[in-house]
Amino acid sequence: MSESELTLPVGERDYILGPTDAPVTLVEYGDYECRDCMAFHRVLGAVIERAGDKLRFVYRHMPWAKIHPRAQAAAEASLAAGAQGRFWEMHNLMMESGGKLEDQDLLGYAAQIGLDVDLFQSGLADGTHKPHVLEDQRSAVRSGVRRTPTLFLNGQRYEGDWRDADALVAAIEELAGAD
Repeated sequence: MSESELTLPVGERDYILGPTDAPVTLVEYGDYECRDCMAFHRVLGAVIERAGDKLRFVYRHMPWAKIHPRAQAAAEASLAAGAQGRFWEMHNLMMESGGKLEDQDLLGYAAQIGLDVDLFQSGLADGTHKPHVLEDQRSAVRSGVRRTPTLFLNGQRYEGDWRDADALVAAIEELAGAD
C-alpha cells in the first residue's frame, strides 16, 4: 500500500454519517483543536447537502497533542458520547466550539446533548476510548497523514483543496458515476 491509500478500511468501529451503501466514502482524519478542521467542518456541511445519498462520511481522530493539548481529551469525549448514541451531536458541538474544549466545556456539551453525564465522565476517567483514538492515529500514520484535515475518497487520498466545496463535490460526483 502506498502512503496515499487508506490503510484501515471503514468498518464496524467507525461512526458513519450517510447511507452505508453510498458509492463514495469520504474519510477525514481530523483534530478538534485544529482551526483548519473547524473550517472544513463548515465546508463539509455544504458537500454533504449537495452530494446527498452518493456520500457517506467517516470521521477519524488524529489529535496533534504536542500542539493541541485538548485534542486527545476531545477525541475521547466524542467517543464517550458515541457510546451513548450521540457521537455526531458531540462532534458537531466541538467542531463549532471555536476551540472551547476544557473539561468543563466537554461536560457542558455532554449535558447539552442529553448524555448521562456520570457515565460520560467515567468513560473519560478510565480511558475506555483511548485505544480507539490510538488505532485511528496509527492508521493515519500508516496512510501518510501529515496534517489535518486529511481526506480520503474511496480509500485514496484527496489531493484537491479541501476548502473548495465545488471541487470536492465534483470529485465525489465523478467517483459516484464510475460505479
